[in-house]
Amino acid sequence: MKIGVLLSGCGVYDGAEIHESVLTLLSIDEIGAEGVCISVNKPQHHVVNHLTGEEMPESRNMMVESARIARGNVTNILDVNPADIDALVIPGGFGSAKNFTDWAFNGPDGTILPEVKLLLVNLYNIGKPIAALCVSPVVLAKAIEDSNLSAKMTIGSDKEGSPYDIGGFSQGLETLGTSTQMKTVREILVDPENKFVTAPCYMMDASISDVRKNIRSAIEALRDLV
Repeated sequence: MKIGVLLSGCGVYDGAEIHESVLTLLSIDEIGAEGVCISVNKPQHHVVNHLTGEEMPESRNMMVESARIARGNVTNILDVNPADIDALVIPGGFGSAKNFTDWAFNGPDGTILPEVKLLLVNLYNIGKPIAALCVSPVVLAKAIEDSNLSAKMTIGSDKEGSPYDIGGFSQGLETLGTSTQMKTVREILVDPENKFVTAPCYMMDASISDVRKNIRSAIEALRDLV
């Protein structure tokens, strides 16, 4: 079994969340599957100093940065044949809301990269399961917003601590036609009809061990949908 891992860069504030990306690859290996890292050969929206949170005056490429996580073994999204992978995972990180989409700036009214939308829609159309971790349900929701699907997703829970506006994100997803449910970092949401799996991960106040368990549950659910 081959499971694609779609990376938006390297670093929580401007790309893919590194803990979530690595733990995804670990969980894929642990279930006996092969992880296939995928990225987009385009510049990130911006580069953030992860010590200070300040924007840096430089440009970085999503695919080049993703190669740091993938140990150099990363495939251009344009070269991915949906028939060649059995499922796909999108780890979190601000890259999902800054690079793959511009949700961070324009909310649900924003855009999604055409090549990202095409891959997700093509995977859905041929029945391949998709897991969206942390903030990445915004990517999946933008990809299917014109399809009239009755999709179910979670982006976290407003009943427990979170550094983010879970209610606001959920409302944004609802405007795109996605039905949202509140789930904690100890829970995942499986939409068997559409073969979607979503897990809150670092959208909640969580330890790395919490996130590790959350991702493992999501990957096992993804495997069961294949």
